[in-house]
Parts: sequence; structure tokens; C-alpha cells
Amino acid sequence: METQFIKVSSVSPESSVIDSATEILQHGGLVAFPTETVYGLGADALNPEAVRKVFAAKGRPADNPLIVHIASIEQLFELGKDISPVARTLAETFMPGPLT
Repeated sequence: METQFIKVSSVSPESSVIDSATEILQHGGLVAFPTETVYGLGADALNPEAVRKVFAAKGRPADNPLIVHIASIEQLFELGKDISPVARTLAETFMPGPLT
């Protein structure tokens, strides 16, 4: 797939642009997006081939794990392993919002 650059308004993003990004992610593609500190390179974290593409694009070694962005505390417990009581308290205190 050819790389596309699409400017998106953070104030009022067009739904068609969001739909396009969603379709790319659902088909194992990658999407770059701004975060609070850097640009991120996103993929479907539950799609092993998409995750492999992120590692390849970043030249990242397999033993250096990726950050997974989640939408809710519930997802933390669905996707995470061995969530400590301290991590639970931090999540309940600071989510939604950036927390690593």
C-alpha cells in the first residue's frame, strides 16, 4: 500500500478520515498519529502481522516491547497480565489520560 499523508484537525476531525484510518488498522496496516510528546506509529495490537510491521518499520528489536494504547480501564484488565494493586490505583486515578 502506498503511504498517504492526511492532515486531520484535532478540533473537528472529519469522520471520513477517521473511517479511513480505522479501515487501514482493521486490515493490518499502520497509522502514524501525534501523542502528548511524540508521534506514534499505531497498529492493531491484537494482530501479530500488524505488530510485526511496527517492529520492522521502527527497526525495533523484538525484545523491546511496544506501548499499547487502550481506551478504558476495562481493557487494561482484558489485555494486561499480573496487574498489581498499585497499577490499578494509578489507572483509576489518572485514566483517561496518558499513563505508562
